[in-house]
Amino acid sequence: MNKSKDAVDQNNVVQVDEADHTAIPRLIGGMDCADVETCQKARLSLVSIGKPAVGPLIEALRSRKLWVRWEAAKALGQIADPVAAEALVGALRDKEFAVRWLAAEALIGLGRDALKPLLAELMKHADAQWLRQGAYLVLRTLAQRSLRATVQPVLDALDGVQPGIEVPLAARKVLDTLRKEEESEVK
Repeated sequence: MNKSKDAVDQNNVVQVDEADHTAIPRLIGGMDCADVETCQKARLSLVSIGKPAVGPLIEALRSRKLWVRWEAAKALGQIADPVAAEALVGALRDKEFAVRWLAAEALIGLGRDALKPLLAELMKHADAQWLRQGAYLVLRTLAQRSLRATVQPVLDALDGVQPGIEVPLAARKVLDTLRKEEESEVK
C-alpha cells in the first residue's frame, strides 16, 4: 500500500506517511464534529502520525470548542511527546473537568518530563485551584511511581494550610534540585 496518499486501515483510521503533513490540518478539523466516531478516527489518525502532529494538536488544545480540546488532550497523551508538557500543564486550568483530567493523565504518562513545566506553572499560578488539583493528581501518581522523594515537598505544600504561599516555595526548591541533578549528570 502506498502511504504517500491517505490509506485506511481495518479500523478506518487514516494511515498517513509521517512526511506527509498535508493531512494534519484536515484531521485536526475532523476533531470538530458531531459524530463521536468520526472525531475518534481523526484523533487516532493524528496519533498514528505522531510527533509531526504535536504542534497542531497543541494549538487545538486552545480551541474554544470543548470536543476539540478533549480530543487534542487525548491525542497528546497517546503520542506522549515531552514537547507537549507545557501546553498540557496549561490545560490543567481548562474550564472543563474532562479536559483537565486528560491533561493530567497525559502528564502522568510523561513522567519526569512533566515535572519542570508543572513546577514552573505552580510557581506562577499557585492561586489557581484547578491547577493545584491537577498538579496534586499528577504529583501523587508520580510519587507512587518512584518519584516520591522528589515531589513530596510539593505534595506537602499542596496539602498545607496556605498553598498559595507554600506551593511556590516548595516548587522552586524541587525545581532547583532537579536542575542541579541535571547539571551533575552532564559533568
